[in-house]
Amino acid sequence: MKIITYTDGGARGNPGPAGIGCVLYDAATREVIGEVSEYIGETTNNVAEYTALVYALQKALELGADSVMCYLDSELIVKQMNRVYRVKDAKMQKLFVQVWNLSQQFEQVTYDHVRREKNKAADKLANDAMDR
Repeated sequence: MKIITYTDGGARGNPGPAGIGCVLYDAATREVIGEVSEYIGETTNNVAEYTALVYALQKALELGADSVMCYLDSELIVKQMNRVYRVKDAKMQKLFVQVWNLSQQFEQVTYDHVRREKNKAADKLANDAMDR
């Protein structure tokens, strides 16, 4: 099964209260098959973005995916996951490794940047989590 994920993480203040949002779609039907909206405490925007990706990959595993296309509006995270940029921050290094290890459980995982206006559903879920 091929799954498409859209993820977003944000913090109000940097660091500040943070939330994540993930929307998972069946790639064949384009139907929503999963959502995540979680408050994750006080952290930075970048840590929230990585955490959203972790949750999305975990959910994709639960749903039985063998291939995942990940869309994020964080160009930094996409470039780090695609090995264009190095991960220098210690907290982000741990999350990078967590994402990398999760990705090894799939036949294929891709990471692509998407403009914020194309990521509204995940953004709404992240903001809903921060509002709770």
